[in-house]
Amino acid sequence: MQLCNDKQLQTQEVLVPRWLAIGSVVSLLAVAMPRTVLAQGSLAPPPQIPYGLAITTESAKLVAAAAIAEARNNRWTMAIAIVDPGGHLVYFEKMQDTQTGSVDPAIDKARTSALFRRPTKLFQDAVAGGGEGLRVLRLTGVTPIEGGVPIIVDGKVVGAIGVSGGSSDQDGQVARTGAGAAK
Repeated sequence: MQLCNDKQLQTQEVLVPRWLAIGSVVSLLAVAMPRTVLAQGSLAPPPQIPYGLAITTESAKLVAAAAIAEARNNRWTMAIAIVDPGGHLVYFEKMQDTQTGSVDPAIDKARTSALFRRPTKLFQDAVAGGGEGLRVLRLTGVTPIEGGVPIIVDGKVVGAIGVSGGSSDQDGQVARTGAGAAK
């Protein structure tokens, strides 16, 4: 009984060197790749903006109203969430005809922005850059999608706004407008 013929042996002998050659090329590329390419997506240290007293319901309504006005001016339908510095919901509004699937992302974006004291766009950019930036995907409570912006009053984070319903660029534009209305 013959286990394999000469042709099969020749094929197996050829495959092993190809595999070794491909592995060698991949190893050389990894070693030769500049460190800057590998670290493109790293995140800057957290900003040293102190937390302040939580945004009031009245102020949260003004922030949401400015965001809604921006969305309406552009004919976008959005879900808008305002949270306190601890990420707890203070105010929420969903515009008529906004997809129901935008409710939780709006709250999650606001929470991320409040807890990490930075816009969620920074996380989105870190993930898009790859490399070390992919570590962001493992951070508990991070939604790395543009549309969350801290609300800063007198140099302190008093909360954050999260917006969902459009493209991430649109969500970010509406969130920045809302956050800018805080007093």
